[in-house]
Amino acid sequence: MVWRDVIAKTGAYLEAKGVDSPVVAAELLAARLLKTGRGMLGNFVGREADERQLEAMRRAMARLTAGEPVQYVLGEWDFRSLTLKCDRRALIPRPETEGLVSRVLAGLKSGDVVIDVGTGTGAIILSLAQESKTPGVFIGSDVSGDALALAKENAARTGLADKVKFLAMDGLDDFDEPQVLDVIVSNPPYVKAAVCDTLDRSVRDFEPRLALDGGPEGLDFYDRYLGDALNLLKPGGRVYFEIGEDQGPAVRKLMEDYGFGQIAIERDYAGHDRYASATLE
Repeated sequence: MVWRDVIAKTGAYLEAKGVDSPVVAAELLAARLLKTGRGMLGNFVGREADERQLEAMRRAMARLTAGEPVQYVLGEWDFRSLTLKCDRRALIPRPETEGLVSRVLAGLKSGDVVIDVGTGTGAIILSLAQESKTPGVFIGSDVSGDALALAKENAARTGLADKVKFLAMDGLDDFDEPQVLDVIVSNPPYVKAAVCDTLDRSVRDFEPRLALDGGPEGLDFYDRYLGDALNLLKPGGRVYFEIGEDQGPAVRKLMEDYGFGQIAIERDYAGHDRYASATLE
């Protein structure tokens, strides 16, 4: 069977099983097996698929129809200019989070000490280390040893292991000295606890709940990190958060209550509140 037919039949099967974006998924699977980009598949569709490749497609299709996200099935995913290893140890890097990186980059100064709290795959801090126009100190921390191992693997595969330090840490709890950070950035757990069990199965059953559950109102980690930031940020230091689309007013109030200034709640490309930032004045 030639790849043109493999892709068409795979897409039709996935569509019948209710898999989201079935044609895209089929093309991504094919591109991975052919070791090419999705946009280059036209160069391969007339070639015969061997039995090893067909069996790999069957296994991948079974995982997708069981609800597993295509990112985990592929085992990697693009984030900004990086291709990151992606598996069930950490949340899938999403396009919205790329906008958080852009906002941090715009405010970085030479020598800034930056920490990404709850680093997961390492997507945020690795992108900052790669794209920063000025030298700095880049740290990723996570309470999950599994996630931290994944982030270190991504640092190695992207050639950034020498530019980013990773710490096993619950939040910001292990810092002993005050005023040691210039920037705190985080895409923390922000789903309300009661909502976690109602999420789409591809999220609920496969992505780590530790990285999703933000407490009763989804605000626990913003409250915690802002309190820590009062002690750990240098004067003029900044915090940057990704937030849920309905959390802008609540996060703004938390920032005001903690005495932060220059508060900004910004929208993502879909027009939803998604980013919160503030300065310790």
